Amino acid sequence: MILLDTSILIEVFRKQKKEDTLFYKMRSRSDKFAISIITYYEILIGSNEKQIAHWLSFLKMVNVITLDISCANKAAEIYKSLKTKNKLIEVADMFIAATALSKGIPIATLNKKHFERIEGLEVI
Repeated sequence: MILLDTSILIEVFRKQKKEDTLFYKMRSRSDKFAISIITYYEILIGSNEKQIAHWLSFLKMVNVITLDISCANKAAEIYKSLKTKNKLIEVADMFIAATALSKGIPIATLNKKHFERIEGLEVI
């Protein structure tokens, strides 16, 4: 299973040639994908009325991982570690990364610059 960051979903939505997207290329690596509930939220707040139906249909095809105590604890660890290094990233990204770490799965993102700051996170 691979956790998809919001940037992966946006790329699929925007690109005409879907075969040029990272998501399309990853389908040979795995047939199971998940998103964090945070990504679900980010997609819905960034969508207009015309896009909602598309997203709700797409989001039914992936596993949505909700936040739990393990994710919250991991997000707090990430925050403290990054703050100590003066390399903080957005809180939403910390929770997305914490979801991947707490579930022991890699994350696919186009925002490698931020996610690579997080120790132990396998970034695709």
